[in-house]
Amino acid sequence: MNRLTSGETAVPVPGIDLASPVRATLVRGVLLPGWVVTAALAVPFALGLSVPPVVQFVPLVASAVVLGLPHGAVDHLAYPRVNGDPVTLRAVGVVVGVYVCLGTVYAAVWFLAPLPAFLVFVALTWAHWGQGDLYALLAVADADHLRTRTQRALATVVRGGLPMLVPLLAFPDVYRRVARAFVGLFGSASVADAAWLFAADTRLALAVGYGLLTVGTLALGFARADDRTPWLVDAGETLLLLAYFAVVPPILAVGVYFCVWHSYRHIARLVLLESGSRTALTDRDLWPALRRFALEAAPLTAVSLALLGGLYLVIPRRPGDALGVVALYLVLIAVLTLPHVAVVSWMDRQQSVWG
Repeated sequence: MNRLTSGETAVPVPGIDLASPVRATLVRGVLLPGWVVTAALAVPFALGLSVPPVVQFVPLVASAVVLGLPHGAVDHLAYPRVNGDPVTLRAVGVVVGVYVCLGTVYAAVWFLAPLPAFLVFVALTWAHWGQGDLYALLAVADADHLRTRTQRALATVVRGGLPMLVPLLAFPDVYRRVARAFVGLFGSASVADAAWLFAADTRLALAVGYGLLTVGTLALGFARADDRTPWLVDAGETLLLLAYFAVVPPILAVGVYFCVWHSYRHIARLVLLESGSRTALTDRDLWPALRRFALEAAPLTAVSLALLGGLYLVIPRRPGDALGVVALYLVLIAVLTLPHVAVVSWMDRQQSVWG
């Protein structure tokens, strides 16, 4: 087999048990910026700040080249590296095959049934963003209170619901408008069949159920925590994101979260798989690892942007405003998310995220 990355050898890679210097570097360089940015946005909006719609689109547009889209552009390297194996043409071919097969099927669903495709995207993103936070809690925050698979599944549901459910509860009209923008790209489809999702009774039931689930999950974690500090991180992040998504306009909130929270945390996970980057993190230096990641992610980020251009040419109805353009970009993200989740789920299994 042909080796694509010279100098790599089969070496153990960390799962969820990180060395103290590495954990400290990631807390300071990855978790802390996410806390600061989300809190800095939540406070002024809670006090009544409003910004023009065009400003709200900026983070999502920027995510095409900064953190967001690139965070999935090294899956072909992560797949072998998670086992400490060298990167080979065969390993890359496996990932390419997963992307082509799953991405093609899901893209077809968007053209044939855009509303179900949108609902699947929400559910898939809910699971995946919760999945990302679970790894960060276990590996970086050292959350010993999440002991069982059941607790970890509950934490995944709670964390994924913060960016996916809370905006629906707080801003149903915006959520409905975004859904219309998605399905409107594919012709005459409408969101009328999902009107029940935006109804007051439905949102009340979801709010009560989700609230009870969140309180119960945190209470169970508190009861099982040997060290209260990681639990405080978990509870603090949950409350911070709950407030953040309840007051910040959804498009802006999701765009910022996608970049500085979800994608940045996943990038931190990826750099741990590369030996030179691990050495830098052990030396408490995050920047060499981020520079290396940027170089590795650049080629397939460019390919993804080319795919966005191709998608623009084949959709039945061209976007007529800024929201439509963002919706088109997010359809591409959706198509890429399904195979990305498959790769990340493989990483979870190999790194014992579920025990």
